[in-house]
Amino acid sequence: MEQAYTKASDQILFRSFVLTEKNRFCLKILGLMLLQFIVFKLLYPFPDLFSDSYSYISAADSHLDVNIWPIGYSRFLAVFHWFTYSATALVAFQYLVFAFAGLYFYLTISYFYPTGTATRTLLSIFLFFNPLFLYLSNYVTSDMLFVSLSIIWLTQMIWVLNRPRLYQVILQAALLFIMFTFRYNAMVYPIIAIGVFLLSKQRAWVKALGIVSGPVLIIPFILWSSHAAKEMTGTAQFPPILGGWQWGNNALYIRPYIEEDSTAFPTAEMAELDRIARHYFAKASRPQDRLADHVGNYFIQVWDAPLKVYMGRHYKAKTEYEDIAAWGKSAVIFDQYGKFIVRRHPLAFVRYFMLMNSRNYFMPPLEKLQVYNMGESDMGSTGQKWFHYQNPDMWCISPTVQATVLAVFPFFFLLLNIYYAIGLFLFLRRGGFRKAPRTVQFTFGIITAFLALNAGFSIFANIIALRYQIFPMLVFLAFGMLQMDLVEVFTADAKKSAASKPQQRLSINA
Repeated sequence: MEQAYTKASDQILFRSFVLTEKNRFCLKILGLMLLQFIVFKLLYPFPDLFSDSYSYISAADSHLDVNIWPIGYSRFLAVFHWFTYSATALVAFQYLVFAFAGLYFYLTISYFYPTGTATRTLLSIFLFFNPLFLYLSNYVTSDMLFVSLSIIWLTQMIWVLNRPRLYQVILQAALLFIMFTFRYNAMVYPIIAIGVFLLSKQRAWVKALGIVSGPVLIIPFILWSSHAAKEMTGTAQFPPILGGWQWGNNALYIRPYIEEDSTAFPTAEMAELDRIARHYFAKASRPQDRLADHVGNYFIQVWDAPLKVYMGRHYKAKTEYEDIAAWGKSAVIFDQYGKFIVRRHPLAFVRYFMLMNSRNYFMPPLEKLQVYNMGESDMGSTGQKWFHYQNPDMWCISPTVQATVLAVFPFFFLLLNIYYAIGLFLFLRRGGFRKAPRTVQFTFGIITAFLALNAGFSIFANIIALRYQIFPMLVFLAFGMLQMDLVEVFTADAKKSAASKPQQRLSINA
């Protein structure tokens, strides 16, 4: 009995030691990240803003229900503004949320899966000592919070697979709802959640609740957003505004290469837009060269391109609200035009848009991350007023040095795609789905499905830039290394088994 008591005491002491070591690790990481952040803000004392930033701020200031971009981040800015108008506080909060999300993810991965020293080291460096996250957190845009919330959501999915609890149903549903209001490519997340709950070990009614809880929150938001868009533009649409512009943009990428009679369009508005497009391409020399310089959004960005020419002819906005309404009203026509073109010329769409977007996917451009504050030395009046700056002057260590610092990441993303594919191949070849525990099998199945869905959605319909692929980059790295760790374990076990067979034969012969 005394021995049993001693053994129990040793276990308690060991657990306390492990807990203390974990707390020490977290405190060290948070301390080092805080030090990094202080140094970074000394070099970049002002937030980084571009056109999207001002759009988010304007929507927050005007309390709009619908905007060119998803309204969630604008609502967040409005709430944060109640507490403080400090831009530094906003940037610090975004970085702090990421720090805790990264720690949560790292500790969960280390807890549930066999990780080697190299995996833990590289994952720590990527998560906690990465200039990419410092630059991203300095932007007044939804990117940093969306990445952080995605990390928390994925970590919750790992817990559901390995150790399900009822509260996780509510937490993941809330996360899905918030992320969906921040960025619409979160629409692939509920599909992954369905797979996770189906594979998890829990009662059927809990699985069913987990599957429907996310959509139950998201569908009312879709209906509410569609109604808000209808009040502004006269037409219900989802995604509001940007979806129609994206369809029109994508169709115009293939328009120079197809034969289409403007009289064949079902509406006069679509026929007019097509005439503008034909005129534009007739006077443009080698339009493909100009398109290649953008990230798949040339016709959304350029003011003398057909979409904005059409909007300018029909809508004369005098206020910020009227400008957003003009975008929304134009989006209705662009949505119809884009879908009409793509349905009639699917092969051209694959060749001239999806192939181009595939190159962007595997080597995502730095885009806005390439230069600080769009290369300007002052802040727009909207940002200056929102953050209560006395004057618009801005400065940093260098507006262009970040292009050099971050130049490696597009290549890194390409290598990670290859690395993960090789790791998955080796994992399957070494019998991973036979030797690994079921939770590990399910994990890699779910992760592979997520990465495939993200690639498909990005290439088919989305604008591709590095800041949109940061979360997939983390997923590729973390689970690619986990695959390689397991492959190493399987290889070592196979060698031990092969070495023991001659000895077994000798003992039998003896």
